[in-house]
Amino acid sequence: MSRFRALEIVATGPQATVQDLGRLGLAGLGVGRSGAADAGSLRLANRLLGNPEGAAALEVTLGGLEVRARGGVWIVVTGATSPASVDGRPVGHAAVTWVPDGSSLRLGPATAGLRSYVAVRGGIDVAPVLSSRSTDTLAELGPPVPAPGDLLPVGTAPSAPPTVDVAPVAVPALGEVRLRVLPGPRLDWFVPAALETLLGSSYEVTAESNRVGMRLSGPVLERAREGELKSEGMVPGALQVPPTGQPTLFLADHPVTGGYPVIGVVVGDDVGRAAQAQPGQHVRFVIEGGRSRA
Repeated sequence: MSRFRALEIVATGPQATVQDLGRLGLAGLGVGRSGAADAGSLRLANRLLGNPEGAAALEVTLGGLEVRARGGVWIVVTGATSPASVDGRPVGHAAVTWVPDGSSLRLGPATAGLRSYVAVRGGIDVAPVLSSRSTDTLAELGPPVPAPGDLLPVGTAPSAPPTVDVAPVAVPALGEVRLRVLPGPRLDWFVPAALETLLGSSYEVTAESNRVGMRLSGPVLERAREGELKSEGMVPGALQVPPTGQPTLFLADHPVTGGYPVIGVVVGDDVGRAAQAQPGQHVRFVIEGGRSRA
């Protein structure tokens, strides 16, 4: 008989949500993709454990998580680096770690990056909503946000054992983050110099950032016309510019439509890197295949 296994939430830190790779193909129905803000880190954690890459895990913002194993489990922590320990014993980053029944995994404050991923062998087996276990914080769709005392069931472990103990991956950038960008579909809404301003400037990540989008502060991106667009489709990585001229970089839980013009779109592989930037860090945009104008 299989033994029940679960992660009991003891503390969540600033925010912890269950995430997988999101809901694909439903934007036409008004349902966003959601999913891990840094999908590459989620995939890495699952590969290390022998899980399917899209298995659900915990996305933890700025550390502070504590979970207790109900039934022994194998876990991996990737993404943002946080001092991790099992019953006070330090454990490695991106390393396969055994957490015995009744023992607790704790994450300290994040030292580099913003979002850590705590994956468990077998995946977090909460009920899917529209074929995904991701929590969409904007649409309030998917599993409830975990709270202390919650039990998150763990699924059946894959038959093949993990083959790698640790992955030697680089930690998220601590300084300025360079992001590749393509010119957006609404350049005609901006003065000709606006794209030069975007590419020639450094923008600060503000505290008014979340899984929906990253609000940036820097030189104003001046418009060439007044009024607003009719709502049109949005994608992760879109740099939408409201009348203030301060861009917002859309992340995993972005709305599926928007009425502000998009001056550029960060390429897919770099959206996850952007999602690891902490408030107070700076980002700089470079043309895909080229250089910044600084």
